[in-house]
Amino acid sequence: MSLISSYYAGKNVLITGSTGFMGKVLVEKLLRSCPEVNAIYILVRPKSGQSMQERVCDMMKCKVFDRVREDFQNFQEKIVPISAELTHPNLAISSEDTERLLSCINIVFHCAATIRFDEPLKHALRLNVCGTQRILALARQMQKLDAFIHISTAYANCNRRQIDEVIYALPVDPKKLIDSVEWMDESIIREITPQLIGDWPNTYTYTKALAEYIIQQDCGKMNVAIIRPSIVGASWQEPFPGWIDNFNGPSGIFIAAGKGILRTMKANNDAVADLIPVDVVVNLTLAAGWCTAVQRPKTTMVYNCTTGGVNPFYWGELEHHVISTFKRNPLEQAFRRPNANMTSNQLVNQYWIAVSHKAPALLYDFYLKLTGRKPRMMRIFNRLHKSMMLLEYFTSQSWEWSTENMNYLMGQLNAEDRKSFNFDARQLNWPEYIENYCIGTKKYVLNEDMSGLPAARQHLKKLRNIRYAFNTTLLVIIWRIFIARSQMARNIWYFVVNLCYKFLSYFRASSTLRH
Repeated sequence: MSLISSYYAGKNVLITGSTGFMGKVLVEKLLRSCPEVNAIYILVRPKSGQSMQERVCDMMKCKVFDRVREDFQNFQEKIVPISAELTHPNLAISSEDTERLLSCINIVFHCAATIRFDEPLKHALRLNVCGTQRILALARQMQKLDAFIHISTAYANCNRRQIDEVIYALPVDPKKLIDSVEWMDESIIREITPQLIGDWPNTYTYTKALAEYIIQQDCGKMNVAIIRPSIVGASWQEPFPGWIDNFNGPSGIFIAAGKGILRTMKANNDAVADLIPVDVVVNLTLAAGWCTAVQRPKTTMVYNCTTGGVNPFYWGELEHHVISTFKRNPLEQAFRRPNANMTSNQLVNQYWIAVSHKAPALLYDFYLKLTGRKPRMMRIFNRLHKSMMLLEYFTSQSWEWSTENMNYLMGQLNAEDRKSFNFDARQLNWPEYIENYCIGTKKYVLNEDMSGLPAARQHLKKLRNIRYAFNTTLLVIIWRIFIARSQMARNIWYFVVNLCYKFLSYFRASSTLRH
């Protein structure tokens, strides 16, 4: 019998960030593996002209719920949406809904956050820090609360090379920082942001570190756990291999490489690409919720959810498997054949950007202008380069995370829970996972049907023939301009050809003698 599933039976769960990538997988896993859960309350805000009800309706139609839909046709009845806004006082929850939450919630999963690396500091503080403060304030009043689980990031303390499962002290008081920033003009904040965040690479990791410290200071007597996933990627096994629904993180890079748009990237081939499948994070989160509620630890438990220490995979390997997968399973209407070059040398990277990115983009935009269409490729490459610059910090170095708490938690699971809530990353087969991930971006992000593979492969062959024709034409032009007109160039050319001929003759003779 599953101890975790038994714990959640009859419980009322509150989830923030449920419409996000990880939030959807968390809701789906709860419904499918803990079918006796009483109700799942989700905080949802109106967004992009959609009402709360419309957003929830769209969420329920998502493919991630297909397995649950087959087993439990009326699964929507267990989902209770609550209109809320993290950046507003009291979360903008009505008094009636507040009373309802305070009287029935047993466990809180706080997943909501802005994950944009270049988010303005004030907005990142409001969402990631002030939002966490408000959720904590609400949770402290809950009469039946067993546990509060916060989703952070393994890079919250990326200014350190060795990261333990502890909450580190900060050089600034988060509450004083929030008070100071609130009255400042946006332009002033933008200017002083580098000084404020110090040796953190961006506002996302910085505000996540602040949120962890706030939780430690404000949690009171609550049973609290913090989950720190590294780079969250597509699903490994659940609800099905390769599920992904966004361009964030590695997904956008994979698609750009598969389309032949990305040809160079600054990265250390020997650095660890610390990807973690979303279902591994969700299984650990649910297991941590059970353990925190049942064992009631005296201190805040932190779980580093990473793969580098137990099953390392490197950026050089990642590049090889992504390119080979997209050559076998190409994306439709690729710009060029998939091919990428990873280098840690800035000058080499800039050279390849000029040759493989900017020059083709300018030529293609010129062709679009000639045919009366709007140029777009240079704009795409500029956005891509901006994203690459934000990721350089994480692709150029490695970190070491301790995982003692995660190992301890794994030891608390029985055989059934280890199977149903598997978060053992040592079992992950990287080549298989990356192939499923790439195919997942094709099927679920780009909505391309696998029946279109023959046409996509034919398109790649066409691109290869165009490339061969272009290279041949270029060689002829170079010959006509340089070699045919210069006696010295001809002498060098004849010398090289003669040298190659002699080498081949020697090789053939040596082979004959050996036989």
